[in-house]
Amino acid sequence: MATMSAPLVSAEEWAEKEELKFGFIKLTDMAPLAVAYEKGYFEEEGLYVTLEAQANWKVLLDRVIDGQLDGAHMLAGQPLGATIGFGTQAHIITAFSMDLNGNGITVSNDIWSQMKEHIPHEDGKPVHPIKADALKPVVEKYKADGKPFNMGMVFPVSTHNYELRYWLAAGGIHPGYYAPHKGDTSGQIDADALLSVTPPPQMPATME
Repeated sequence: MATMSAPLVSAEEWAEKEELKFGFIKLTDMAPLAVAYEKGYFEEEGLYVTLEAQANWKVLLDRVIDGQLDGAHMLAGQPLGATIGFGTQAHIITAFSMDLNGNGITVSNDIWSQMKEHIPHEDGKPVHPIKADALKPVVEKYKADGKPFNMGMVFPVSTHNYELRYWLAAGGIHPGYYAPHKGDTSGQIDADALLSVTPPPQMPATME
């Protein structure tokens, strides 16, 4: 049997709204919410929080905007995108940043084996950071064979998308243009590598 101590806040400090529903995507950077929930940190502040997993970033954003969720673990670029009208336009405020960096770029074992011959090595190990220069010959071979080189990211206004595009472009691989004024929001115009959206929970299965 578990017991809960009384909230450690005075009447003057009591929350305007006590019961809150927060959305999240099943990623490790939602850990601060999970820890606060499990450790009772919300209750200590007089808040009674429900955490609810969401299907993807768009659903999560739309549910915050229309009030179904009181807040959410969200991509850093989503409040900016919503404010300037990318997708649904709404003014969203970021109250707290839950993580910094931590993203990585993953390729299949087959692609990695083709990249390795173009990567500098020391003591038999690849030198990091690994540049997209090593991927460029692989992408060029795909193009010569008439095959698309497909890569995934989680949302157009995610830092994942920006970082992946920057990495590719720095290595001479065109990541594609967006042209919303022409009705093309695929981000694949003139692309050497085709980036498309895959929600985080589906990413491992999509890569497999």
